[in-house]
Amino acid sequence: MSNHELKKIFLLYLITERHYSELTKKAYEEDINDFSDFLSATGEPRYESVSLQDVRIFLGELSERQLSRNTISRKISSLRAFYQFLLKNHVVTENPFSYIHLKKKTLRLPRFFYEKEIDALFKAVKGEKTLDFRNEALLEVLYGTGIRLSECKNIQMKDIDFDLSVVLIHGKGNKERYVPFGHYAAAAIQEYLEKGRTVLMKKYQKEHSYLFVNQYGVPISTSGIEYVLNQIIKKSSLTSKIHPHMLRHTFATHLLNNGADMRTVQELLGHASLSSTQIYAHVTKEHLQKNYRKFHPRA
Repeated sequence: MSNHELKKIFLLYLITERHYSELTKKAYEEDINDFSDFLSATGEPRYESVSLQDVRIFLGELSERQLSRNTISRKISSLRAFYQFLLKNHVVTENPFSYIHLKKKTLRLPRFFYEKEIDALFKAVKGEKTLDFRNEALLEVLYGTGIRLSECKNIQMKDIDFDLSVVLIHGKGNKERYVPFGHYAAAAIQEYLEKGRTVLMKKYQKEHSYLFVNQYGVPISTSGIEYVLNQIIKKSSLTSKIHPHMLRHTFATHLLNNGADMRTVQELLGHASLSSTQIYAHVTKEHLQKNYRKFHPRA
């Protein structure tokens, strides 16, 4: 079986059996293509013929390209999974990537907004234009639920239950979870539905069930949400460019700083394991200073 066919079967397996998203599948495909180009350049293009020595040479090449530790780690992880698939299907007799153990990547604390910064964002988003109502609803939903941008764009009208104040979220790997939202988000969504979404859908004669739309009444994209958030930053007194996950990080950080337990935050974020949530087990400098002044005898 050719390299192309093996790769095609593996990518199909990621979608049909592992239920990975198209974006994740694309990342795996890029990493495998990168390795295929390396094999072709070295004169031994077949996946079945790869040895541990080949893998070590490839690792050296990645380092010479001055790729970040995180990028190299991701590529090796992708290829390890690919070869594990080949091993289980008896295409190869061993997984050469299983012998490669990289040093753990440096743990970076997630970037988040302080409460004063969040207040500045909500002040900046206020307005009476059609899209202002949508932007405020977007901000309220993202900060009030901690959902991913990809999850936000996929919310449909039937997913929202205003009586119970919960929204059904379709997360990674087709996993579903209910996430509560507060009265600020509820009010913002209802005002947006009346003064934003309905107006845009009627103006451009669109019919679909997605909650958030762009200026032409069609479902908003992930990059569209990022653009909206950056425009809000520009209107506020804040100077930093917003990271796609910053509101999600802020949601988790503010919950933990105000006494929520780790398991609750894990469930709300839709993390499969607690280890993914534990990165938020830090407190803000503001909280540290408050406790320092309260408890240190010489403060």
